[in-house]
Amino acid sequence: MHDKAVQAAISVMENHLIALNARDPEAIAKTLHFPHFRLAGNVMKVWETPDSYMDDFYARAGDAWGHTEWGHLTPLQTSPEKVHLDVMVNRFDKDGAPLVAFPSLWVVTQIGGFWAAQLRSSFASDLG
Repeated sequence: MHDKAVQAAISVMENHLIALNARDPEAIAKTLHFPHFRLAGNVMKVWETPDSYMDDFYARAGDAWGHTEWGHLTPLQTSPEKVHLDVMVNRFDKDGAPLVAFPSLWVVTQIGGFWAAQLRSSFASDLG
């Protein structure tokens, strides 16, 4: 394992979760490379820019969504500039009751000296 790369990737994921739960689109954009890719099931979604990312997330998560937690962030493969993370995504409603949980593979890369998530693939439903 490449410890510095893993630390950077985990930091990206922690910052992503903080920004997501704060509903802060500017902070979210700092945790993602664009274009950003999401493969859920066999459907690929591409965001060329951060403009619609949060609106798309709210549409997927639904009106009941309150917050998200990582169940785990486990490095699977690493290089000095890329980390594959096994992630468990847990979404909760506004009262703290579970909404959905699903495994996901996130790829966090360093491009131009900047670490951010470049893509992910999950077994999420529309609530992912």
